[in-house]
Amino acid sequence: MLKLQDIYFLLFYSMLNLNSTPTNMTTQPPQDRKIFFLFPLALISLFLLGTLRFLLDNLKNNQFQFLWQNKFLVRVPINVSENEIIEESCSVFEGKWVWDNVTYPLYKEETCPYLVKQVTCQRNGRPDSFYQNWRWQPHGCNLPRFNALKMLEMLRDKRIMFIGDSIQRGMFESMVCLVQSVIADVDHSIERAPPRKIFRIEEFNTSIEYYWAPFMVESISDHATNHSVMKRLVKLDSVEKHRKLWEGVDILVFESYVWWMHKPFINATYGSPENVREYNVTTAYKLALETWGSWIESSINPQKQKVFFATMSPTHLWNWEWKGGVDGNCFNETQPIEGPYWGTGSNLEIMSILKEVIEKLKVNVRLLNITQLSEYRKDGHTSVFGERRGKLLTKEERSEPQTYADCIHWCLPGVPDTWNQLLYAILLQDYRNH
Repeated sequence: MLKLQDIYFLLFYSMLNLNSTPTNMTTQPPQDRKIFFLFPLALISLFLLGTLRFLLDNLKNNQFQFLWQNKFLVRVPINVSENEIIEESCSVFEGKWVWDNVTYPLYKEETCPYLVKQVTCQRNGRPDSFYQNWRWQPHGCNLPRFNALKMLEMLRDKRIMFIGDSIQRGMFESMVCLVQSVIADVDHSIERAPPRKIFRIEEFNTSIEYYWAPFMVESISDHATNHSVMKRLVKLDSVEKHRKLWEGVDILVFESYVWWMHKPFINATYGSPENVREYNVTTAYKLALETWGSWIESSINPQKQKVFFATMSPTHLWNWEWKGGVDGNCFNETQPIEGPYWGTGSNLEIMSILKEVIEKLKVNVRLLNITQLSEYRKDGHTSVFGERRGKLLTKEERSEPQTYADCIHWCLPGVPDTWNQLLYAILLQDYRNH
């Protein structure tokens, strides 16, 4: 079947021939001349039919967002269908994982060139892909399926920024992969300008961005590539360097947890930069959140901007927590945990502090509560099929999962896609309500 662009080409080629009359035209029989003129007319008919079918198909799929009106091209509102509406009584963060190898994953690892090696578990040798086929099912309602074109339309003329550590970078990469399949290659680009990555989509005049800030507040770990995991010094009372690149962003999605949890105490300053001392991690976390919250209240325009905070991404470092009597970690896990579960890697005091600080803010910051649903996913981590210090694990290192398995980061496609599906669902309800 001819594609629309093929019809364009044939029509254009035919019109060129039509405009240049052949030298032997006068000698051609009348029947030949009639065929000569009928050919481009047939192509024009094909073109009109093809265009009509294109319009009808896109209208049917809710993917055609523009109409001509009074000689101007105007945008048509996104159609939020009945099955995409979430009742206020339904908590999308409470539910269970159900097996779905028909509609999941939402994209293929090999079709998204923007994934870093740390998360491409299939390419790195993971033998199973079951972790890609689990769908989050809330109790009492359904999540709307992620629609890339609707997401891009909601982001039109806007910026969305994911701010945090490498866990948040995974959420950024997931969002890029979720939308990039519907964009023409010439219409998008990626710019690496540490501490940012910026994915621009020209057609929608939008950007999806990532900003490296593992503690949210300033620290000696703020260089995106040159930072030490072992040496940590945090400036609890300042976001000055960061805020310049946060200001004016339409949708901000913050996350900060894992880097705080290396030890029970952390070196930090508060007030005088010379006064370095050890703080209890929970105390330091609260002070940092309050500093961040002060910036939110002084800088965010709630009429134009939306702010989200993703709760802690859980770890699965000790499998005795879900198996009992076994000494291991997330290595070789291929199924989610069933039933109630909360691992020791997720600090309830930190969660409580986060909720407390956000509830006191005068600006609406919404919690993207990813913790409990991700707790069940012991199977979704990169394990020995990721990177360590910027390099893929060697065969020898993979043979020692007790030492080298990464039970913090997540494979993609995988769990972070669900975090973005939740974000999409909330934005879709906002769009419908306003």
